[in-house]
Amino acid sequence: MRDAYSKFENAELKLYAISYDDQKVLREFTEKQKIPFPLLSDIDSRVIREYGILNDRIESSDAFLYGIPYPGVYVTDENGVVIAKFFHDTYKKRDSPEVLIDAALGRVEVDPDTPSATTADSEVKIRASVHGGRGTIRQGIRRQLVIRFEPTPGFHLYGEPVPDGMVATRVDIKGPPGLVVEDPILPPTKPLELKNLGVELQVYSGVFDIIVPFYADGRLASEVRPLDLETAEVEITVRYQACDDHTCLLPKTETLTLDLPLDVIDVPALGLHMGHGQREGNFKAAPHLRRMIFRVLRRNPLDLLRYLAKNIRLTLAAHRRQG
Repeated sequence: MRDAYSKFENAELKLYAISYDDQKVLREFTEKQKIPFPLLSDIDSRVIREYGILNDRIESSDAFLYGIPYPGVYVTDENGVVIAKFFHDTYKKRDSPEVLIDAALGRVEVDPDTPSATTADSEVKIRASVHGGRGTIRQGIRRQLVIRFEPTPGFHLYGEPVPDGMVATRVDIKGPPGLVVEDPILPPTKPLELKNLGVELQVYSGVFDIIVPFYADGRLASEVRPLDLETAEVEITVRYQACDDHTCLLPKTETLTLDLPLDVIDVPALGLHMGHGQREGNFKAAPHLRRMIFRVLRRNPLDLLRYLAKNIRLTLAAHRRQG
């Protein structure tokens, strides 16, 4: 969010972050990490509860972890009405800032300097671009492959379903192990009636995008080891059939290849995270962790003891499983 903040400003969007951390740590973090937007303190998780995003998998026996929200983003209009939301089942999966901006603006704006590849077909121009994060791959950060189709005026491409003998537009993505490719997001089709055949087909007309979200899991880029690769090759296969109102061209298959740079992630300067070849912050997290522990102790001294006992049980169980 910090690195992409100028894009929020250019789109005239306000950005706020809220957590259950105290004001002191948020102020120090803002100064050290040069955060340009407000960080809001919700120590007792009151606002987090009101929004219904308290992480209910974390119990009070989890001590200083108790009170954290499910990580995510709400996008609202000028009146505070939620128009989009982005939540996932793990903090290790986040959406690129550019995707949030798209949701606010209601359109996809691909950076022209991002990695891309283009076909040379005369009837249908296809351009594949990476959307978000300057085209880099980072652990858990969801980027998008935007496959933009530009048919020659008068031509259309088929969507599902199609009769036997015709080919619907399809995009398939292949990458190295650890590149998780999600289901494509398809634009709406329009009905087209072929009166001479007595059938109605679903087609894409004009310029349209098929968007494929993807991210790297720990097999490809991990927070606990240096990067194994500098780049990852992503192969995009597009299958389609272009037709006008009278003639259908032969089906075509196009393959585009992108070589995407891998990037490390930002980790706090805390012993557990340091020394793994990632980008370590200059903000010392240990004092904040101690204050958080003392806050938990003042609130309920037994919570910390339960937390320690739980971790001991889990550690012993792991040793028993290993042998």
